[in-house]
Amino acid sequence: MQQILEKQRRFFMSGATKPLSFRRDALKRLQGALREREKQLAEALHADLGKSPAESYMCEIGLSLSSVREALRHLRKWSAPKRVSTPLAQFPAVARIVPEPYGVALIMSPWNYPMLLSIDPLISALAAGNCCVLRFSRHAPNTATALTELLSSIFPPEYVTVVDGGTDVAEQLLALPFDTIFFTGSPSVGRRVMQAAAANLVPVTLELGGKSPCIVDASANIPLAARRIAFGKTLNAGQTCVAPDYLLIHRSVKERFIAEYATAIRNMLGEHPADNPDFAHIVNERHFGRLRGLLSGAHIRLGGGVNAAALRMEPTLLDEVDPATSPCMQEEIFGPILPMIPFDSLDEVELFVQERPKPLACYIFTSDRGNERRLLASISSGGACVNDTIMHLAVPNLPFGGVGESGMGAYHGITGFNTFSHAKGVLSRFTFPDLPFRYAPIVSWKEKVLRFFLR
Repeated sequence: MQQILEKQRRFFMSGATKPLSFRRDALKRLQGALREREKQLAEALHADLGKSPAESYMCEIGLSLSSVREALRHLRKWSAPKRVSTPLAQFPAVARIVPEPYGVALIMSPWNYPMLLSIDPLISALAAGNCCVLRFSRHAPNTATALTELLSSIFPPEYVTVVDGGTDVAEQLLALPFDTIFFTGSPSVGRRVMQAAAANLVPVTLELGGKSPCIVDASANIPLAARRIAFGKTLNAGQTCVAPDYLLIHRSVKERFIAEYATAIRNMLGEHPADNPDFAHIVNERHFGRLRGLLSGAHIRLGGGVNAAALRMEPTLLDEVDPATSPCMQEEIFGPILPMIPFDSLDEVELFVQERPKPLACYIFTSDRGNERRLLASISSGGACVNDTIMHLAVPNLPFGGVGESGMGAYHGITGFNTFSHAKGVLSRFTFPDLPFRYAPIVSWKEKVLRFFLR
C-alpha cells in the first residue's frame, strides 16, 4: 500500500496531471470506455444486484456519462483562477483564488450503487487534477471486476489504480497519509474512517446515510405522491442511501395513499413483484435475513411476500409503527419496506424529524406553498425534493452530500471539483509604489492612515 501511494505521489509531483489538456484527455478516455463497456457493466450490475439493463443505465451508467460530460463542458471555467476584490489598503495589488489539486485521493465506494458511487467521485477527482486509488466493496464483486478492467485499460497505475481486499486492506489504506479521502457508506464505518484519517490530518468527505423522512400532507396530490414514493422506494429494491426511509402522512389521506401505493406498485412491478426479474434483488442473504427480521411482528398493510431463492422482497407498507420500539425505526432500512406514521399537524412532523439525526434527504409532498416553505426552513437535511423523491441526485448543478450524521462535504458538478481541490488564495503585489505607513516605527500619522483604511 505504501509503495502504491509513493508511486502515485511521484507521478503527481511530476506535474503531469495538472495541465488542462491532460485532464480533458483523461475524462474523454473514461467517457469512451464507459460507452464501449456499457453491456459488460450492465451485466455485472445485474449479476450483483439484479438490476435490469434500463435501471442500470438510468441510475448508474447514464448518470456517470452525464457527470463526465458536465465536467468536460465546464472544466476550463472551473479550473480558471478567480479574481476577487482587494481592499484599498492593499493598493496596488491583484488577489485571486487558484484551485489546485490535493495530490493523491483515496476513494472508497459502497456496494449498492457500485459503479455510480465509484465513477462519480473519480470524475471530480480527475477533473481537479488528482491521482486516485480506488477501493471497491467486496459485496459487488462482478461490478468491481468490470470497473477494475475498465480503469486499468485506460489509465496507468501511477495515475489511477484499484486496490482489492477486505476490511484489513481498508484499514491499511486508511493508515496512510493520503492527501484527501472520499468515503461513501454507513455512519458507523464513516466514524472509523474519520478517526483513522485524523491520525494523519487527512481531510475527509463522508457520504453517509440515515433515515430520510417522506412527508405527505393533506393537500398533496395523492396518486402522484404514491407513484413517486413507490419509485423511490423500489429503485434498487430500496437499497439507496437517499431512499424514503419512513413515511409521515396526514391521517386524513393515509387510507387513500395505501390504495394508490398498491396501484403504483402493481403498475410498475406486476401482481407478484418478488417474482419480477426486472425488480432488483437484495444484495446477499445476510441483508435479506435482516430485512425479513424487520417484518417480524409488524402490522403489514401491503406486500410482505418474499422470493427467498431469488432474494427478492415485495414492496411493503407497515402500519401502527411505534417509533420507540419498532425494529424498522431503529436503523436505516435499506430495503423495500416503508413504515407509515400518521400525523395531525405540521408541529408533530417538525418535532419528530428535529428530534432525530439529520437525514441525507427529506421529501415533502404538498400543494401548499406555505407548508413547503415552512418544512424546508425547519428541517435540516443533506438535500431535499418537493413533490418527488431521489431526483435531486440527478441534477449535476446541485451539490449532493449530507449534514450531521448523514455526512460532511458534497460533490457533483463544480461542487465535486471543489471538493477535490484546495482553494489557494494568492495576492500579487506591485513593486511600486511601496507605501510606507505599514512599516515601523508606527508614528501618529501612520496610525491615522491605518485606521482610515482598516476601519
